[in-house]
Amino acid sequence: MTAPLTADAHEYGLVGDGVADDRPALQKLVDALGDATAADGRPRTVRVPAGRYAIRDRPVLWRSGVSLVGAGRGATCFELSNPGAPTRPVPLAWFTTAQHGAGRDRHVADVTFAHFEIDGLRVETEEYEVLAKGLGLQYVLRGRFTDLYIHDTAATGFGCDFLQDTVVEGVLTERCGRQDPGEEMGGAGIGIGVGGWGPVERLAVTDCAARGNGTNGIFLELQQDHWVPPRGIRITACHTEDNRYGISDWGADGLIVTGCTMLGNHVAGFDVSAQGTTSVGGRGGIVTGCVIDANPGDGIALGNTPGPYGFHGNRVSNNGRYGYWEHNLAGGDQEPATDIVLESNDIHDNALDGIRVDAPLHEPAFFGNRIRGNGRRAAPGTRGGGEGVHCGPLTLTDERADWLPGGHRGKELTVGGPGETEVTAVVVDNTATGLTLAPRRPGADTAWPDGTPGSGTAYRLPDCPAPRTGLTAAAAVIHPYVHGNRVRDDGHPRTQIHAVWIAPEATWTGGRVSGNDFSGNAAAPTRFDSAPSGGRWRDNAG
Repeated sequence: MTAPLTADAHEYGLVGDGVADDRPALQKLVDALGDATAADGRPRTVRVPAGRYAIRDRPVLWRSGVSLVGAGRGATCFELSNPGAPTRPVPLAWFTTAQHGAGRDRHVADVTFAHFEIDGLRVETEEYEVLAKGLGLQYVLRGRFTDLYIHDTAATGFGCDFLQDTVVEGVLTERCGRQDPGEEMGGAGIGIGVGGWGPVERLAVTDCAARGNGTNGIFLELQQDHWVPPRGIRITACHTEDNRYGISDWGADGLIVTGCTMLGNHVAGFDVSAQGTTSVGGRGGIVTGCVIDANPGDGIALGNTPGPYGFHGNRVSNNGRYGYWEHNLAGGDQEPATDIVLESNDIHDNALDGIRVDAPLHEPAFFGNRIRGNGRRAAPGTRGGGEGVHCGPLTLTDERADWLPGGHRGKELTVGGPGETEVTAVVVDNTATGLTLAPRRPGADTAWPDGTPGSGTAYRLPDCPAPRTGLTAAAAVIHPYVHGNRVRDDGHPRTQIHAVWIAPEATWTGGRVSGNDFSGNAAAPTRFDSAPSGGRWRDNAG
């Protein structure tokens, strides 16, 4: 067969009727164009007209220099399935180290994947299989992935690793990680392994959206613990919603995240930790100009990092626990994080503390932040049932209640009376009579595992914790710089009890705390259950 620079898929045997298996014809075409590119060095493109193209039982082994371009999302769709191979993952395209010997010297170069949809709903493996992705390429050089819609895959939707001089733009991933309960590797919307090209990987992820995916919306993960965390990666103008984590840095160096939105993610909006396969947290990153709002767990969760890390000019609001939480997971780096910077952020209306420090910090700097109206989980415990109580897929209403709006934010609701099986759900927010609940898992359309409870069902909500503060130190804080912050509560009622609390288990050593406004909190500006040692506290209002 001849090998034109641009090949129409229909002219080379692909049907696109959703019935015929188009994988053999696509594999044959990719191999022919790949051989031609290897011979003359001229990359080729497969143009795929509108249609539904079935890819059954085996993925397509991809070749360097071969691009795949459709007629647009919803027009050109690749439907993945494995009816004849229930143990085999079936991504659309793959080329990996373990299966094919991919590496720096054996990579896929000069490829574009653009303007099509991948439907992974019909791939069902007997056990969770991390390779059951939409796209699964490793060691890509000069790649471009643009205007793709990937949904309902068993594992990660866009699961490509080691991307050098590559752009990922306009990729929408929904309900990927369908077989991942949230505890497995992968299962993300966009999951990118890093470190394979060495200390610099030039990668841009921009204008992507990830919604309802099993683990992360977007994550970066160092793949070998002896590799150097790479620099050169940027995530810009992306949206993550209703994932387990929004955006996660599990092993990059100097990651830049800017202009992104992280909303309604179940555990945290932005996460740095040892969650990844190598238990290496990111370091040296900068997060700026982002909206991190209404996540049922924490807004920002940071730990297992030596530092530095900087958060500048973000809105961190309405989250179900802490606005910012410094903590370390077992199994990762436990050394104090150095040079953590929170500057000019608006941290407000979070359920518990605006900033909570549960892991050691060395030379942190908190300056110019507005930390206001936190501690919203101020409603006392309550229970009810009977007349006036009814549930929806993501709601519980008690017409006789008179709750503090936002006062149950982040609480665990328990539903079920004596002799009934109890179920729980997380409260995202509440009005005087209604609770809004988080989906039972990312991508679900209900909070209830076994159907919506009937009218009159019994329920209970726990009491509110105290104290709830603007800034809590519950670990060793060494030489902090805290300057020019406004840490107060002007709400009615005031729910942020103190501006600063140094807990009994904390040590606060040296540093400077000056020029802050600590007035206007519910009880007192400060509470020292462990006295600060050395340093200078001066010119703080309140």
